[in-house]
Amino acid sequence: MSASAQTTDEALVGALAKRDARALAELVRRHGGWAARFATRLTGSPETAEEVVQNAFLRLWNGAQDWQGRARFTTWFYRVVHNLAIDELRRRRRTHDALDDTLQDPAPTPVERLESERRSARVQAALSALPQRQRTALVLSHYEGLPQAEAAAIMGISEGALESLLSRGRAALRERLRSELH
Repeated sequence: MSASAQTTDEALVGALAKRDARALAELVRRHGGWAARFATRLTGSPETAEEVVQNAFLRLWNGAQDWQGRARFTTWFYRVVHNLAIDELRRRRRTHDALDDTLQDPAPTPVERLESERRSARVQAALSALPQRQRTALVLSHYEGLPQAEAAAIMGISEGALESLLSRGRAALRERLRSELH
């Protein structure tokens, strides 16, 4: 199969169902970057995120023939990555309480780093400390820039529930960042 720019994600999944490895390579090229960023923001760990994304693409490879196309591929794949990230965080919490380690503030920023890097680290730490659903809502809406309807679909909630999570998440984030400054 020729994986041209005109080939839709859905067509690539169809080719993947027939075990076309080139289709998988094209989907990884198109979606691996954002999936890794999304998983890193959810888990707080690039290493865990890499594992989550690999598992998501493995799930895609093994289940492509069952994909029914009821949602856009990206919406569905965000959901897969989200669920695997949450499952991984739960597994780690059960096995050795690593969730607390994952959510710890990163090491202090060296003096020579730019203020923007320090600010980014503070925001990431505050974001990681939020309840999972608020964090996911903020990541999907603000970091990933998804429309609210798509973010709500990925999370399996109504747009109203998403708006509520966003409002509470923003307020908690503001409070956490404000308390750091005092």
